[in-house]
Amino acid sequence: MADLLYELLVSSSGDDWPRTADPVALEYLSNLASSPLSALESSEPQTLAQNSHTLLLSLQALSKRSHKSIIDSAFNHANLRTALPALAASTADLKSAIPRLDNEAVRFSTTYHKSGENEILNARKRALLLSRNVERLVDVLDLPTLLSSAVTSGSSTAAANYASALDLNGHIRRLSSLYPDSHLVNSVSTQSDEAMQTMATNLISSLRTPSLKLASALRTISWLRRVIPDLDPAGAAGNGGGLGALFLVCRLATLMNMLAALEPLRELADQEKVKQQQNAAGSAWSGGQQTERYLKRYIEIFREQSFAIVSMFRSVFPPASNAQSSMRVAAKESDPLQPVPSALSMFPLYLVEMLMETLRVYMPNVKDQASRDSLLTQVLYCAGSLGRLGGDFGVLLASLDVGEEAEDEWVEVVKRHKAMAGRLESIVGGKNKGSPVVSTRA
Repeated sequence: MADLLYELLVSSSGDDWPRTADPVALEYLSNLASSPLSALESSEPQTLAQNSHTLLLSLQALSKRSHKSIIDSAFNHANLRTALPALAASTADLKSAIPRLDNEAVRFSTTYHKSGENEILNARKRALLLSRNVERLVDVLDLPTLLSSAVTSGSSTAAANYASALDLNGHIRRLSSLYPDSHLVNSVSTQSDEAMQTMATNLISSLRTPSLKLASALRTISWLRRVIPDLDPAGAAGNGGGLGALFLVCRLATLMNMLAALEPLRELADQEKVKQQQNAAGSAWSGGQQTERYLKRYIEIFREQSFAIVSMFRSVFPPASNAQSSMRVAAKESDPLQPVPSALSMFPLYLVEMLMETLRVYMPNVKDQASRDSLLTQVLYCAGSLGRLGGDFGVLLASLDVGEEAEDEWVEVVKRHKAMAGRLESIVGGKNKGSPVVSTRA
């Protein structure tokens, strides 16, 4: 019934009514159809007027309370005509960009994965590793400075810092063996080698000290034995013989410097020699005092230093034991070229030849018998001093050309010296024989 009434109203009103019935309108038409005609004429107009007035009041209150929101909603609703197409276009662009984004994400994760090889990641890893180990690297970089400080301070003070320098050098050598491909460690090792060369130079200079003592020599040689293998690994095997030759060369240089300090006396002796040659033949020559002074001082220095050099060498480089001697004999048999003999085997001969040459040049200038006897006695004492170390050269004194008139004097001096040496030997022997008795009583 309500549907028929709605169609009748639509057909009578034209296009103002929608073709599809509203449920509310259908419900209202159903109520009208079920109500009596008298009610429609009497109460329905009033009810409609009242409802219309109520709706009007509600609309007025709503418009007063929410007119701004309604206006904004209307404005935004009007913008939907342009916003919705833009949203649709943006959605389409996003839909088309998602596969590319996914491909880029996959490529990024593959390129910069931890297990992959990438230069940027490797650089970052190295930077992180460097930041974590910066303190250790600083400690490694400080090693050459510490080593140089130890070497420098050790050269000017008692050499306690040389032991620390050798320990630091050993630590740097271990680092170099553990990390042979590290440029940092190689640089530190190079600086360490330079410092150790300076240390070796200081040690060699200390061997040339005129007042070198046995304890200092032992310390210096022990340090050189530790330094030289690091500076020259190829010569480490024969480092004992090389050190012995180095020791003798340094001490010989010291002896030559001490003898060179006698240059003013030598010049005076040369002047006396020239005067003797210029003197008329056959005339008496009473000179030679300056030559005597020069020779006495020369022989004194020679005796002290030659004995000190040879005795110190034997203490610092003791002879080989029986086992080492047997090994050397076996090496000699297997080596056709034979090993190089000890440096000390020829050194005393060189010293004696140097002394004999000086005596040959200047001894003929001394004409006074007492002076000649004194010089000869001094030379014999020097020969006896070296004789205690196996280097007696008293026999070579017979080769000196001191003139025919002085040969008898030389013989007498030699006899007196031998007699005195025999008495001293008997006295020393008697004391040695009595010493066990004293010790037994004690």
